[in-house]
Amino acid sequence: MSRFDIDTPDCENGEGAVDIVVASRARDIGGFEVRRALPSKDRKMVGPFIFLDQMGPADFDPGDAMDVRPHPHIGLATVTYLYEGTIRHRDSLGYTQDIEPGALNLMIAGKGISHSERTPEELRESPRSLSGIQTWLVLPESKEDIDPSFEHHDASSLPVIEHGGAAMRIILGTAYGEKAPGTTFTDTLYVDAALEPGTTIPLPDDHEERAVYVSQGSVELDGETYEQGACVILIPSRSAQVTAGPQGARALIFGGAAADGPRHIWWNFVATSKERIEAAKEEWRRGDWDHGRFTLPPNDNQEFIPID
Repeated sequence: MSRFDIDTPDCENGEGAVDIVVASRARDIGGFEVRRALPSKDRKMVGPFIFLDQMGPADFDPGDAMDVRPHPHIGLATVTYLYEGTIRHRDSLGYTQDIEPGALNLMIAGKGISHSERTPEELRESPRSLSGIQTWLVLPESKEDIDPSFEHHDASSLPVIEHGGAAMRIILGTAYGEKAPGTTFTDTLYVDAALEPGTTIPLPDDHEERAVYVSQGSVELDGETYEQGACVILIPSRSAQVTAGPQGARALIFGGAAADGPRHIWWNFVATSKERIEAAKEEWRRGDWDHGRFTLPPNDNQEFIPID
């Protein structure tokens, strides 16, 4: 835990810092609400971030469970970050890892990986809640075909910065002079900011692209109030600050260097070319787990999500 003692700035020249506001889209997937902020019709990426989903909050009765069967990814890194609950990750590299609140679960897909996300078996007969965020980051074109890898960093290993009524955990990349331990391939900004009512914090201005996603409560930015589900994308190099509303706020501050070119996205695949996606689709459809690009998690290989 460290202190943060930078003066809160005013916007440059009195000009506003907001570029685009994206309203996340909520959908119900069997009693479990998911809000998607990226990609949207107005903005596909912010820095390397091409996908942002807020999961829940959801309450599960005894016997109910989250069961996302094995499915594939290419060309991206997935980051799963929980506010509440537990998810058991299993992947085709053989890793089994329980994800707990405040920890970083980082899976780098590269040329291809599969994984499942489920409620741990021993928790299924108890009532429980689940909420959190999943994001995808594009890999640079030169890293699209690297070997897949997996990292898990406990909450205690991620820097937490205190500033008045704010506690800011650096999930990935750099912010406020601190660096998180997870692997990144380009400049990355990813912060979980928990703000008490009326607390004001400056937003980092040393990253090319930045956005603020309001996951709980509300914030004020440039004199406007943004409620839960708003994704506020900022003008590059423009100083800005956010102030938590009367109920407090939880916000994600994210972004980084702009991607090194456009990306195609289809289902769970991200690539610099449609041909790469078509090849991955065909390999998953063929299901040659012994000789193909994809295999199933060795400890969760009795089922999978088909491509059609």
